[in-house]
Formats: sequence, structure tokens, C-alpha cells
Amino acid sequence: MEDGYLVLKGVVESVIYKNTQTGYVVFDAASNGELVPVMGVLGDIAVGEKLSLIGSFIETPKYGRQFKAEACERMQPDTPDEIRRYLASGIIKGLGPALAKKLTEKFGAETLEIIENQPERLIEIKGVTPERAEYISYEYKRICSVKSIIDFLGYYRISPQTSLAVWQRYEGECIKKIKKNPYILCEIGIDVDFNIADYIAKDYNIENYDPNRVIAAIAYVLKENADNGHTCLPLPVLKNLTCEQFGISYDCFENALESGITGNVVSGRQKLFSKLKFGDKTRIFLAQYYMAEKYIADKLSIMAGLNTGANADYSDEISGIEFEENIKYEFLQKAAINGCLTNSVFILTGGPGTGKTTTINAVIKIFKQKKRVLALAAPTGRAAKRMTDLTGESAKTIHRLLEVDSDKDNLLSFKRNEFNPLGSNVIIVDEMSMVDVLLFEALLRAIKPDSKLILIGDFNQLPSVGPGNVLKDLISTGIIPAIELKEIFRQAAQSLIVTNAHKIVSGELPELNIRDRDFFFMRADSDFEISRLVVDLAKTRLPEKYGFSALDDIQILSPTKMGEAGTKGLNSALQKALNPPAKSKREIKFFDAVFRQGDKVMQTKNDYEVNWLKKGSKGKGVFNGDIGIITDIDGYSGNLTINFDGRAALYSPEMLNKIEHAFAITVHKSQGSEYDAVIVPITDISSRLLYRNLLYTAVTRAKKILILIGRKEVVAEMVGTVRKTTRYSCIQGLMKENALKANGENKN
Repeated sequence: MEDGYLVLKGVVESVIYKNTQTGYVVFDAASNGELVPVMGVLGDIAVGEKLSLIGSFIETPKYGRQFKAEACERMQPDTPDEIRRYLASGIIKGLGPALAKKLTEKFGAETLEIIENQPERLIEIKGVTPERAEYISYEYKRICSVKSIIDFLGYYRISPQTSLAVWQRYEGECIKKIKKNPYILCEIGIDVDFNIADYIAKDYNIENYDPNRVIAAIAYVLKENADNGHTCLPLPVLKNLTCEQFGISYDCFENALESGITGNVVSGRQKLFSKLKFGDKTRIFLAQYYMAEKYIADKLSIMAGLNTGANADYSDEISGIEFEENIKYEFLQKAAINGCLTNSVFILTGGPGTGKTTTINAVIKIFKQKKRVLALAAPTGRAAKRMTDLTGESAKTIHRLLEVDSDKDNLLSFKRNEFNPLGSNVIIVDEMSMVDVLLFEALLRAIKPDSKLILIGDFNQLPSVGPGNVLKDLISTGIIPAIELKEIFRQAAQSLIVTNAHKIVSGELPELNIRDRDFFFMRADSDFEISRLVVDLAKTRLPEKYGFSALDDIQILSPTKMGEAGTKGLNSALQKALNPPAKSKREIKFFDAVFRQGDKVMQTKNDYEVNWLKKGSKGKGVFNGDIGIITDIDGYSGNLTINFDGRAALYSPEMLNKIEHAFAITVHKSQGSEYDAVIVPITDISSRLLYRNLLYTAVTRAKKILILIGRKEVVAEMVGTVRKTTRYSCIQGLMKENALKANGENKN
């Protein structure tokens, strides 16, 4: 027994299923005279291999008892018969059963040692040429090096999938390189946690002040803060965080930082960090975020400088639309329509009910009259679908517009870029508050400089989940023309959801006592009461009164993940109520979660390699925030089929770390989406999450019904708390610098 696991030793008899990309395998192993079904993410497994497997036995409804392996150690086959079966399995292309038999009959137990170290002796076998002997030896060494890195890193509970990524980057030298510098495992595209690399480093007596460790620690702190929305950190903040957390001296920090900035890194890789000075303040970036913000600032500065028609007047065209549509635009709407038509880059903002959709529909109509080629996009699939429904024009996610791809490290990559730009000359992007710097950089790279770019959003909503605060930064520059629509139209004013949203954003307490409109407040004094009421509303009361589907039409949005009224507790309660276990439903356990057929789930990370089918067409890519239903679970392989709005995507068991239950989701994850009915449990488990923009974002997700559950005092606290969503970023500063340079050049 090791760490609570069993150790199973055996020989691979047959491989039933293998996914070469992910390393997931299902096979039968002969152990102590018994044939044991084994499953796990173990890499490339071949018939005849001797394995020492670490894991546990599980029971599956369809296939009974199986051994779920978490790690394995490969033991060299040592008898002639074991070696023959191993080589005969086809592990080396062109070496089949006949040649395997000849080799083991000739060399016996020394066969593998001769293949590896004395390949010239293989020509003693009739039919083996010197070239074929060298090929067999090369392939055997390559296979051994892959297996060695999987075994080596498996000791530290690092998955075969990650081990394969390490091998693909460093090949035969990888173990040697890791022992010298374990922190190469933290590089982008491999992304092993710094603390695991630190643990490995201790096994090889690497000191705390080793330059590679200090560089990796700096990168770790910057990555952690990027996850919290910051593209950079002030130098003093970065220095204090890194030195205090990892026991590093200021001198070591400064030397390592300089190496990371100049590229003079001990590992010999490219520069990792970038430095930017504004006056006497210095900001430090991970290099990719600096390059993204610099590109955004430079490209938009160029495009903004092309506003040659900014004084044009489209009053006649606007009047024509008013006549055709029997509509009357208010003053700011007309100004916004004119601004969209005349400027190379324009920002349109406003809260619910202020006429953003009506305004943008007029813009689309006039552009179409002028035969302009339009592209409409939004950050998420739900937001794109909503854009299509509201405009009548086809809208895509930004990822699909740019034709998402991935590079060799499965990093963000697109087929559309500056060398293969979009054919459209008007690009309209909705829900811009959700767009982070890397995605916006990719979009700008695909836009020709003489195209028009119209950005639509609501800066009072939460900023993007990813790094940056793009929409707010661009508005704050004062360089990009922008108009905020403020007037609530009469029809929208009939909705208490709309009027209460505007009250909230203005710092006023919403109306909580009205019982006959679309906005309801229900008092509950404890998380237990909140949870019970949420389940009752989702399962029974809302479906019975309004005919809503509990899965398709109702969404629970919680400010927090924690506690009984957080997403974790609510998902457990809602799964039991809405999708209880049944003999007809297969399920699979992943750590402390059970995924069951019929469960509502959400993708939590962009994955550009997930295959899906939709009405006969194939595609790839499922993205952070996509919500779907588990429609099938294969009882043997453990593969799941998840339906994401008509796209049937296939997930292997090791991919389950990229999904979570979505009966309840956080408010942050709901951005860009709208739901017929929204239930918001207001729990005071974390005062850090009780602030105005969070409540405003939650309320504006509802189309027909909004229900707040909790205590009025907590609602009042949220409305009264203006949490500055300050994010360290530099787009604003870079664009202002560009403007100053341009003005200086013009004066000269």
C-alpha cells in the first residue's frame, strides 16, 4: 500500500483502447494468474510490458470491477519469452512477431541490451540490413526515453500527458535537463505548478537562491496575479510578494529579474519578462502580456488616426431608417449611429433598456445599404447566439471568427492574423467587458487597418475573467470616440429588472417589496434556508408557474463558490433534486465529483482540441464558460458525450478536470449570457464578494424573471460597496504615450 493506494504488478496482455494524444488507455493485465481490467492516463502502453501500477479498484455498472491506475512504473521484460511478446506487439514499426522470435532465439535475455547498445549485431539475423538495425535501435531508444520521462515524472504525480509535452520539447535530454533545472517544467505550454517543481528541486539539492528558481518564482507570482486580472505588477509589489513568499533576497530577485528581462536566462530560453516605465513608476510583465498590450495600443492608435470621415453627417440615412422602421431615435442614439459610421474605431456603451440593440441595428442596416462586408462577434457562444437573435445577422464567437487553432504547445492560436486577415471591413463586437488582452490582441491582428471596428459593452459589469480591463481602459484613454446611452426607454422602464439594475448601478437600493412584476426578493436568514429555497424554486415553483425548464431556462448565479449557498454546495443539492441517480443513468467519479448522464456542466478552460459534431459537420474547440448537458457516458472507456448547444463533444476521463457542474455558476462565469429566469442567492459568507458591480452583473443576466434570496441588509451592503475593480494594466498609458509622440511629430 502506498499513500492509500494499492500496488498491482502484471504484464499487459491486450490493449483495448488507447488515446495517443491524451495518454488514456484501457488494457488487460495478467497478475498472479488473474486477468485484471485496467484503466488510466498512463501514456503509451504496449502488449508484453511489465508494469507496477499504483491505484485502486473501482466498480462500474456495466463492466464490474476494474483497476483505476493513477501511475505506473515500467519494469524491463527480462525473460526471452517476455521480451519476444513485448517486441512482437508492434511497438517498433516493422518489427513483427517473426523477427521478434528470431531475435530472442538468437540473443535470449540480452536482446534488448543488444538493440540499445550493440545494434550492429542485429545484422547477424538474416534479412536485417545495417540501415534496418540502426532504425530498430533508434526507435527503441526513443520509446525508452518517452517511457522513462513518464515514469520519472509519475513519481511526482505528474500526468503522462504533461510528461509527453516535456518529452516533445526536450526529447532524449529531458530527464537530464529536469534534474539540472526542474523549473523548466513551469514553462508556458508545460505549466507544472511552481511548488511541484520546487519539491523536485529539493531532491536534487538545488538551493533557494538558484537563479532558475528565482526566475521561476517571479514568473509564478506574475502568473498568479494574471489569474486575478493583472497584466503586470508594479516593481515594488512584485519584489515584496516574491521575496517574502519564497525566501529570496532582494539582490537575488533583482539579478534574476534582469536575466529574465534581457533573455540571459540560465536555461537558455528567450526572455520571460518585460519592463515598462511611466515616469518614476516601473511595471513588470510576463512577456506575452506586454506584447499584447503594446500591440493593442499601437494598432488602435493607428486606426484612431485614420478617422478621416469623422465630420461626416449621416442624418439623412438615419431619418430614412426612422421612417422605414417607424421609430424615433433619441439624441445620443443618433450621435452613436453617426459615430459608428464615421469613425475607424468606436465604442458604444450603456446599461439595459437604453437602446444599444436598436442603435446597432440601424448601424448594420446603413452599412448593408452601402455594401460593406460585416462580421459580428461576441466572446461566448451564448453571447453570439443572443447577438444573432437581436440583430437578425449571423454572429460568431471571436474564436470561431478568427478560426481557432492551437500551436504545438496547445496555446492560443488562430488561422486569421495579420498575414491572413478577415475579409470583412466592418467588425462589430458585443460584450466587450468580457474580452481580455490576449483575445483582443488576436482580434486586432486579424483586422485590416482600414477596417471599421465597433465595440459594444457595459463598463459597469464585471471585467473579463482573463487578464486586463480592456473596455474600461479604452474608454479611459479619451482617444477612442465613445458614447454612453443613458435614457431608459418607456417599454424597458416597465421592467423592474431594468429599473432596479439602474438603481443598483447608481447606488440606490432596488425595489424589493413589489410582488407583481419581474423582480422578486425572498427573505432567507441562513445559507441552509437559501439552499432549500433555491432547490424548491428551480425544481418545482418556477417550472409549475411559468413552464420553465429547470435545466434550459433557469440559472442559479451565486457570488461565491464556497458554503452551502455557494456554487459547490448548491450544485450538490441541485444534482440530487434535478438529476438523481438511476439504473438507467451511467455516472463516473472524478475526485469528489460524480458526473452523471443528464447533468448540466460548464467548460472551465479553453480547449482547442476537443472534437465535436453538429448536424453532420465536424469541428474542434470548446471554450471557457460553454454550458452543456452530459448525454452519454461509455461504461468501459469512461468517455463522456456533452451536448453544447447542438455540438456533441467527446471527453475522455482525464479531461474531466476541465468541466464542473453548472446547475449553479458564479456571477463571473455568467457574463455575456442571458437566461429566462435567474435566481441569485445572496450569502454573506465572504464580504469581499459583496459589492455593487457583482450584484448589477447578476441582475442584468435575467430576461424574464429575477429572484434575489437572502437578507435585505446584505443587498444594501452590496449596493453601498463600490469595489474598485482596479487591475494593473498599461493600455491606457501606452496609448497616451503614442498620442503624445504623434502630436510631437505633427508639431515638428
